[in-house]
Amino acid sequence: MTTPPTAATPAQTAVLLVGLEAIGLAPRLEVSGYSTQQQEPGDALPAAVILSPGCEQRIPELRRRLGARPLLLGISSDSVESRSHCLEWGADDFWLPSLGTSDLLTRLRLHLALAQRQAPTPVSALLTLANLRIDPVARQGWRGQRQLSLTAREYQLLLLLLRHRGSVVSRERILEEIWADQGGGASNVIEVYVRYLRQKLEQEGESRLIHTVRGRGYCLSEGRPPAGPVP
Repeated sequence: MTTPPTAATPAQTAVLLVGLEAIGLAPRLEVSGYSTQQQEPGDALPAAVILSPGCEQRIPELRRRLGARPLLLGISSDSVESRSHCLEWGADDFWLPSLGTSDLLTRLRLHLALAQRQAPTPVSALLTLANLRIDPVARQGWRGQRQLSLTAREYQLLLLLLRHRGSVVSRERILEEIWADQGGGASNVIEVYVRYLRQKLEQEGESRLIHTVRGRGYCLSEGRPPAGPVP
């Protein structure tokens, strides 16, 4: 099992490039302090993946092998349809080749910083609830024997709830820890991602684990959420 990078400096951060346009970014990324991979990862897993436009069919396979590491997919035009297509395939974000590399580097830094804030301690055990399991080192999750295909943001939200399983986590805390880069403008995004997670956790008719506690937040528990204080 490979431990993800533990330092925030890009010089120690490897990025996998998939497709010709992404590979063409290698010189600019390396000048910015990143190391790049152009081959399928072996033991040294990358911290993030940048995919060229048209490479979205690679995402499911990359998710299975790399877990919830950030995946940024190139899109040919900045349209609602293109952005929706990107997210429907399970990418965490998009990048526009026509804008050059500055916007891509900003997005990449934001996703890596978010992942770093929730990096596990060196000794990390599986986190479990009922038949839900999360491996914080591999950044992968399972419901029973079924591996969950989680985006980086979905994984981070599920990990936060699982670390506080049995307790109610307030919306304010979720926004602060998971969407700090978007500020208060992300107030409606929590419901969207909770819905995504429920769909994936209950895909085969499994019982509900994520509960909405009106006026307080969300709780990950097998049964009825407690009435205790919000962490």
